[in-house]
Amino acid sequence: MTDVERLFRSYHATLVRYLTRRLGDRDWAEEIAQETFVRALRQGTLTNERAWLFAVATNLVRDDARRSERQRRHLVLLRQEQEAEATEDAGYDTDNGPSPERARETALARKAIDALAERDRMALLLREEGLDYGEIAEALSLAVSSVGTTLSRARRRLVETYEEMQRGAAGREHNG
Repeated sequence: MTDVERLFRSYHATLVRYLTRRLGDRDWAEEIAQETFVRALRQGTLTNERAWLFAVATNLVRDDARRSERQRRHLVLLRQEQEAEATEDAGYDTDNGPSPERARETALARKAIDALAERDRMALLLREEGLDYGEIAEALSLAVSSVGTTLSRARRRLVETYEEMQRGAAGREHNG
């Protein structure tokens, strides 16, 4: 087995999962992961494979995001909202799929994550994928000593944003 095959087998699933969470689109995540592994092939020797792969993938996402992330995210959110509304209208039940309440919560959680500053969002997603503080620091170009603070701030902001969005949604339902 070559180094590239070993690298692919070791990190592909984790990298795609991270990218899917980050982007909200599995196909797009697969494309970014593929480009990341192509770059690893060209790179040759890697000192910290996992951190390098996640850093390259993060940078590819940032590059691509400059062109299309805002539009794509908007379309995904619109689709989720339409699906949530359609499930309410159709009397969707748990035997056939997620309840309307669960669909709204999922859409709300995604909006709260998307509302975070990019660094905060990336730090949370990288940590969720099991990267340690050193790897997160390398992927986000941070000092290792600031990763804990960044994660703590990101978690606090996520909770605050989610709760604020829940209150807003509840107010709209009560008034509507």
